[in-house]
Amino acid sequence: MPTLKDIAKLAGVSIATVSRVLNQDESLSVTEATRHRILTTADDIGYTKHKKINSLQRKKSQVAVIQWVSEEDELDDIYYYNIRIGIEKRAQDLDYDILRFFNDIPFRLAEEVIGVLCIGKFSRKQIASLEELGRPLVFVDSDTLSQGHPCVTTDFENAVQSALGYLRKQGCQTIGLLTGHEKTTDATEIVPEPRLRAYRNFCIEKAIYDPNLILIGQFTVQSGYDLLNNLIISGETLPDAYFAASDSIAIGALKALQENGIAVPDAIQIISFNDTSLARQVYPPLSSVTVYTEEMGRTAMDILNKQVLTPEKTPTLTMLATKLTIRDSTK
Repeated sequence: MPTLKDIAKLAGVSIATVSRVLNQDESLSVTEATRHRILTTADDIGYTKHKKINSLQRKKSQVAVIQWVSEEDELDDIYYYNIRIGIEKRAQDLDYDILRFFNDIPFRLAEEVIGVLCIGKFSRKQIASLEELGRPLVFVDSDTLSQGHPCVTTDFENAVQSALGYLRKQGCQTIGLLTGHEKTTDATEIVPEPRLRAYRNFCIEKAIYDPNLILIGQFTVQSGYDLLNNLIISGETLPDAYFAASDSIAIGALKALQENGIAVPDAIQIISFNDTSLARQVYPPLSSVTVYTEEMGRTAMDILNKQVLTPEKTPTLTMLATKLTIRDSTK
């Protein structure tokens, strides 16, 4: 069982300091860096006794979470919901309170807000407005390194190559792509689709690229259904497999195939992307690229914490790996 002595040794402080920090002793003169190091160490080794102590509550620092989707859209796409949950869990570990804001609701930040986590895709104009808040910024699910802000993203290139490579090994000679296009919420910039780029790179390298196999709609179940149902109705020959850029698109495509009596995976195979809980709840369960969304949120929260404690820290891009999870929509 973890002890105060263990925490003190790992954090490089005295046992007395550990005890007073964990008991929220406001008379203790200790830097924020030391306090957060102690709290983080306690969390890492599983020490939880201090969380039951509430006799000396103090006003906590706050972290703002700004999401590019609306509250309604977040309920429809649990990908961003899971990122936020990861942020909130880690913020609790680090003794921060969370304030949530959605892109379609005006907001102001109180003095207690010490940093901002931005989930999704933001235009240069929107980032400039966020910079005016005067707080450290960390972005999740977009590459903002060129604009001088740390960010956390997914390794799309290797993820797509892994999925397409698996389908090739299963004997698939033709592989289509089901994807969507997006704009920033202020509609000023088109968001580049990294899975489309990775798909093209793979297919060109393997000499199997056919632009007619790419279907582009929206990242929704309805769009996935419409894209494939319209193709089936047109009488066009289907490829051996489809790689879908999200679970939602894949679920819609699966519905269209089933309604038209096309068996999955016997007649056509499907691999989706994200691997939310929805991928496991449909029939057949979808093979999918597992994206560690909660870990993206936790990682972003850790980066923001370091930015707060060390303001001059150089911005970094943190890219998380993925895993191909095989289920019954592939052979």
